[in-house]
Amino acid sequence: MRAKTVLSIIGINQDNADLRSAIELCRAAGAHLSVLVTALAIAPVGGYGEVSSSAWAEEREREVQSLSQQVATAKTLLQSSNISFDVDSLLTEYGWVDNEIGERARYADLTLVGGGLLAQNDMRWRVLDGALFHSSAPILITPRGRVATLQPRVVLVAWDSRNEASQAVRAAMEQLTAAENVHVVIVDPRASTRGNGEEPGADIAAFLARHGVNVSVDILSGGGRTVAEVLRQHAVDISAELIVMGAYGHSRMRERIFGGTTRSMLEAAPVPLMMTR
Repeated sequence: MRAKTVLSIIGINQDNADLRSAIELCRAAGAHLSVLVTALAIAPVGGYGEVSSSAWAEEREREVQSLSQQVATAKTLLQSSNISFDVDSLLTEYGWVDNEIGERARYADLTLVGGGLLAQNDMRWRVLDGALFHSSAPILITPRGRVATLQPRVVLVAWDSRNEASQAVRAAMEQLTAAENVHVVIVDPRASTRGNGEEPGADIAAFLARHGVNVSVDILSGGGRTVAEVLRQHAVDISAELIVMGAYGHSRMRERIFGGTTRSMLEAAPVPLMMTR
């Protein structure tokens, strides 16, 4: 994936670590950085169909001011960065976050979500839902203390022979071909034509090798652990700088329920995580 437009989503109650990481990634990639400062609008105290209280109006005004201040802070930092950028703000209701984020992410090659936003429990899942399931662009999750990069030396690919994993591999092909080592990891594979193939991992390894990827296949046993636990530990063991995997979920009315492994990895990825649905 060659990123020429990167969308970075930040909240109003976080420091500049996520934004600085996005700046460095865009500088290295020669990409335009589009920053979206996002805040959840506080609902009226008495409900949406009733007259708003003065206390609610004052709180909403404080929220608008915080949003404006964060936008100004972001612009100041970006103006000294010597990269191409734009900054926009979004004050939205909880129920519309996913749609709003999805609409912005459709015009980016990659959506960045950093540890500062992930720490905001009131909005992180709606933002991730919008970025993953309302847009076809991949997302890059960067935990606190880690540096976002599109030039990883060691990559872990979580493989389960499903379409979502295949889409993730294709989205990350530029990163995979440039990496020094790519580990295709399969946890407790089922060797069958309808499972992971007669020789699990052989097909995806051959596919990647034809693209010039330096690939190896790691077959791992769960040993009573979840798939996410196995992947996280192996990423640490091989000193991976990026995990590539497909995102899974299913719709329940307007809420997107993330699959267990997807949610667990999003909650506690030890290194940057690139996901595509």
